[in-house]
Amino acid sequence: MVNVKRNRGSGRTERDEQFHDFVADRRGHLFHTARLLTAGDAFLAEDLVQTALTKLYVSWAAFRRADNPDGYVRRVLVNVLTDERSRVWRRLERPVADIPERSGAAADDGDPELSRALQELPPKMRAAVVFRFFYDLDVAETAEALGCSIGTVKSQTARALDKLRVALAEPAAQVRPSRDVIQRFQQQGMSS
Repeated sequence: MVNVKRNRGSGRTERDEQFHDFVADRRGHLFHTARLLTAGDAFLAEDLVQTALTKLYVSWAAFRRADNPDGYVRRVLVNVLTDERSRVWRRLERPVADIPERSGAAADDGDPELSRALQELPPKMRAAVVFRFFYDLDVAETAEALGCSIGTVKSQTARALDKLRVALAEPAAQVRPSRDVIQRFQQQGMSS
């Protein structure tokens, strides 16, 4: 049995207080990471964050003992994304003609060309690129977050950059990628 101290007066445990502080401090960052992992799908990103936070709350003691808390959270997000993509109801989901109104939190504040290109990548490949180039994690940290070998990270990153170069060089429906976006990925690809 776990000894849990209660915070007098509020009815919350010390664990609840710690978790609340964590969520208040890091939820925005988690949502941003989830948006990148889902290639801009704000609704799926919100679902990922909620599910990840639920799993994190349940395993709060393990999270507190982790040597690398940020890596622990990244791993939870990737696992939730992988689980989400394999759900049967997800594969049966059908698009609708009328798109619901988007909330302010779901507004697209990113680069639409980059989101389109990232959307074309498989989830694990997308995660490798996000962790390596958006969060500047080294290969070993990315491998830890993805639960794979360093060699897998290197090969996934190389393939992802090749696909991104092609995707960003081809215009989407009436969208032409900027030179800045293409140069950014070409430069990053040379340094991987």
